[in-house]
Amino acid sequence: MDLIGAHWRKSSRSGSGGGNCVEVADNLPGVVGVRDSKDPTGPALAFEPATWQGFVDYAKRIGPVG
Repeated sequence: MDLIGAHWRKSSRSGSGGGNCVEVADNLPGVVGVRDSKDPTGPALAFEPATWQGFVDYAKRIGPVG
């Protein structure tokens, strides 16, 4: 999956301490990219927008884990 041109933004749930941070790119047609902000040149996951939205909706329903 080509994520060239992706505009990455850090999750609003990520803290400022440099811990577990997720970045999401949802500006590309037909794909949502997800990566580890501590490794921006490392691997990224690519999801169809409906699949990503389903995950986000589920995560909001179950609330924080841990």
